[in-house]
Amino acid sequence: QVHLVESGGGLVQAGGSLRLSCAASGLTFSMYAMGWFRQAPGKEREFVAAISRSGGRTGYADSVKGRFTISRDNAKITVYLQMNSLKPEDTAVYYCAAVPANSGSYYADSHEYRYWGQGTQVTVSS
Repeated sequence: QVHLVESGGGLVQAGGSLRLSCAASGLTFSMYAMGWFRQAPGKEREFVAAISRSGGRTGYADSVKGRFTISRDNAKITVYLQMNSLKPEDTAVYYCAAVPANSGSYYADSHEYRYWGQGTQVTVSS
């Protein structure tokens, strides 16, 4: 059974930083592209960042480009999201997701993803 468990969320002031982690189990992690998505109250889930199987290719939403960095450690079966210069509009529940993928591929469409974590709350105060 596949499990994705996010951690690292919390309350931070605007301009601060957080590092989210997503620990995976029950899958051959190195065969999966990984993504981070977020959902704010009253809004649809939106793409944040994604990374290919090896970590060699990454993609970001325009709203976070230059502030957030996605990375992965296949030996630790974990994907990370480093979030810097946080803004109140970054407040949301953040989810990680996994999809089996070809080498070099990553996906921004949430419908592509097969497995999802339960989410971790990030709140940025002004």
